[in-house]
Amino acid sequence: MIKLTLDKALEKRGITRYELAKRTGIQYPVIDNYYKNKVKRYDSFVLERICDALDCPISEIIQYQK
Repeated sequence: MIKLTLDKALEKRGITRYELAKRTGIQYPVIDNYYKNKVKRYDSFVLERICDALDCPISEIIQYQK
């Protein structure tokens, strides 16, 4: 199972979902779905923008669990 950990990454940096949406240029509802782990298909463009905005590797926002 793939699990998004965007909530932890944002909390660690003290950044809100709204601020992340502004930094990435991605609409707030999309960011909110990633934050709440409600995404069924992961968009590489969105993930790349998030990683760039947070200056983190992809492994910080996505985890694989068996």
